[in-house]
This record gives sequence, C-alpha cells and structure tokens, in this order.
Amino acid sequence: MQAPMVLRVNQQKISCDKYLQRLTECDIAADRLSHAADGVVLKQAVDVHLLPGFDDGLVSVQDAAAQQAAALLGHSKHSYVLDACAAPGGKTAHLLETQPDAKVLALDVSEGRLLLIKDTLTRLSLFADVKCADAAVLDDWWDGRKFDSILLDAPCSATGVIRRNPDIKIHRRLKDIHGIIVEQRRLLEQLWQTLKPGGHLLYATCSILKDENENQIRKFLDSHNDAVEQEINTAWGRKCKAGVQVLPGDQLMDGFYYARLEKTQ
Repeated sequence: MQAPMVLRVNQQKISCDKYLQRLTECDIAADRLSHAADGVVLKQAVDVHLLPGFDDGLVSVQDAAAQQAAALLGHSKHSYVLDACAAPGGKTAHLLETQPDAKVLALDVSEGRLLLIKDTLTRLSLFADVKCADAAVLDDWWDGRKFDSILLDAPCSATGVIRRNPDIKIHRRLKDIHGIIVEQRRLLEQLWQTLKPGGHLLYATCSILKDENENQIRKFLDSHNDAVEQEINTAWGRKCKAGVQVLPGDQLMDGFYYARLEKTQ
C-alpha cells in the first residue's frame, strides 16, 4: 500500500482548520488527522511547491508517526533540549513550533545533512543552535550544561519505512543490524550522562525490529538504576514490554517506535 502524504501545520502561523480551507481553495482534498494534533493527510500527493504557504513556512511534509515526537517529549517553560541525531530537521522544527521559548541544540554527524536542518529552520523562520558532531563523543560538543530533555531519533534499519523506500529490502543485510544496535547503545550510554535528574529522554526509531526497539530499551533499563520508563498512553501504537510500536499502515502512519525514559538521580 502506498504511503500517504501527510503534512504538519505550523500552528504558530496558522490553525489546521484555516489551512484546510486554504487547501480547499486550491482544490487539494485533505482531512485532519485525529491522532496528530498538527497533522493533515492529503487524499492525493502533490508537489510541495503547490502547497499553499509551503515556501512561507505554513506547513511541512512529515509522517504522522514522526509528528508524535514533540508531544511525547513534553513541554516545559524555557527548557533546554537536545535533538541528538537531528537531520533532516523535521523533528527539530516541530519541537520549536510547539515550544517557541525552548533553547534547542541540534546535532548531526553529517555536515551535508546539517545543511538540510538549516534550510528547514530558515524556511520556517525558526532558530536552533546547529552543530556537526558525533553525539556520542561528548568532548567534541558538550559544554557540561545538562539538558531538560533529549530526543534520540537513533540510527536504525529503517524497516518501518520500507513502503516509502523499497530498496531497503534489497540493500539491508542481517550483518548490518548488529552494528546498528551497537551504535544505538553507544548513543544511549553517552547521552544519558548529559541529562538532568528529573529530565526525560525520548528514544525513537523508524524500525519494526525488537532488537533495535523494546529489547534495546529493556537492556538499558536493566543496567541503569537511575532510569525508569515513563509509560506512553496514547490512542495509537501497540504496547510493548518497553515503549510503543507503530507498524506500517497503522492509522496511516509509518512504522515507528518510541520509549520515554526519566532520569531519577
């Protein structure tokens, strides 16, 4: 089944209902998404530059599953937030749209992909501190100030987005998965040091594999007595032994996994 084209409305600039009116005026059929506060799904995909207000930052293209990150991370006044693997910048931007007073540091290991973050923020008239760094090498970027919350959208097999990228089935190998799991654990271990007591880390992947998702988080919880899982109670997703899994096509979403951890001390 073909994945739908889903938009995220920038409600700092326009409400979803008013944006739906704009779409109707352009003869673009669309509906609200009940499980994504800023989400609109098109009946048929169109070129982004045909979307009213796209170039002015009224709207972005982002799957409904990815749109859950900002809400799950939570809102608090003047929070200091790390987006650890931020490119191409959709989640960074959504965090800033929903928390305009937050200070956000966005990291990515790829200089080229960092440009995508900057382009996204410029189009949306948003600001974050953007740095090129391996998030797990703290000495290269961390100044010692601890974060109120961290989004770790971890490198993964991308098995949850195969319907958008069918070549994954051809190019992904079993031997690749072990290396990915090791890298996820490396990021979790290092980033946990940068989180304030009482702070939250939201772990996310676009994978449907247990070893990258619930098994990864269960192992982390078992080895850290200062980490507790915060249950995610939503109208979407499938409960796991740790976290919540979305399978491709569930409520029109891509395959995705989320787990929310709190640092107790």
